[in-house]
Amino acid sequence: MERVAAHANLLAAAKRVKQNKGSAGVDGMSVDVIDDWLTSHGESLRQQLLSGRYRPSPVRRLSIPKKDGGMRELGIPTVVDRVVQQAVLQVLQPLLDPTFSTSSHGFRPGRSAHGAVLQAQRYVQEGRRIVVDVDLSKFFDRVNHDVLMGRLAKRLGDKRLLRLIRRFLEAGVMLNGVVMERHEGTPQGGPLSPLLANFLLDEVDKALERRGHAFVRYADDCNVYVRSMKAGERVMAGLRQLYERLRLKVNEDKSAVARATTRKFLGFALWIAKGSTVRRRVAPQAMTMMKDRVRELTRRSVGRSLDDVIRELRSYLLGWKGYFRLAETPGVFTDVDKWIRHRLRALIVKQDRGGRGHTRWADGRKQTVHAKLPIRFFDEKGVPRLAT
Repeated sequence: MERVAAHANLLAAAKRVKQNKGSAGVDGMSVDVIDDWLTSHGESLRQQLLSGRYRPSPVRRLSIPKKDGGMRELGIPTVVDRVVQQAVLQVLQPLLDPTFSTSSHGFRPGRSAHGAVLQAQRYVQEGRRIVVDVDLSKFFDRVNHDVLMGRLAKRLGDKRLLRLIRRFLEAGVMLNGVVMERHEGTPQGGPLSPLLANFLLDEVDKALERRGHAFVRYADDCNVYVRSMKAGERVMAGLRQLYERLRLKVNEDKSAVARATTRKFLGFALWIAKGSTVRRRVAPQAMTMMKDRVRELTRRSVGRSLDDVIRELRSYLLGWKGYFRLAETPGVFTDVDKWIRHRLRALIVKQDRGGRGHTRWADGRKQTVHAKLPIRFFDEKGVPRLAT
């Protein structure tokens, strides 16, 4: 706890929290004022941490849409609580992270979703064409506090730190001004949650390693690659038992034993090219979501200038391209680039006609539009090309 409460550690934690930005918690404090707050209250905060008197505030609950159409529950701690969590993280991560499995890629220094996808590709290329794709049901909401704390107590000797972590886990959720107690789950908007999740799930990782399985995990998404459906069913049964030990539940609707090329992983899918070479592509669901977003940004019923549309479109496409650059499908991206330019041309035609234009052009009109709005025009406007 002395290391957590050290002045330099708290300052570094505050700097990281400011960089991460994020919404205010239940007290309304923004990240912009944390430096001034620490100047005035930093010593008091240190003493509360060292004496074990620090009490986290309730977390603010926020629901955001999930990619699959459901809702994800986020718990937003106050800025001060986020600083304390970050300070704990900066001490615990160097102690715990080096002991985690090399097949765990989520929320770890020097690791990424891309590394997880590449490892999965290697396993399938080696002939493990069947995947045991496990999805946990509301993982962050269902972490059992006693199970997690029992395992942490075996690794950490400072009881003050253990009490602080439990208090963060049990911090109530503020909903419509009423504080509700939490008896399970981790606040999914806090800096400490990913480390705690990796620590808990590392027990499953180690069991899979002992059994010699080829697997990849990113947060609560775990894929095990085997050579037959029969082997996959055995592995799935074993995973159910392993997760049951941690009081976690497999989402049977989203989990499956199937051919690896039929399942998505972190937005990517695999396909078999000529010569039995395994390649990466954007999963159909992710491609559909991207096109839906582009349609929304380029819809012709909203009175925005072309520059404003392109500015928003550019911001979105650059982020999307940065993540999905791992896909080995330049031809698909070329077609998408053409489709995006088509939508922009249709938008420009409608704007030029004062909102009365049609999106279907006669061949002659289409040629004229292409001549007046060539690819170079969109390049100069800053529209990113996905295929380059």
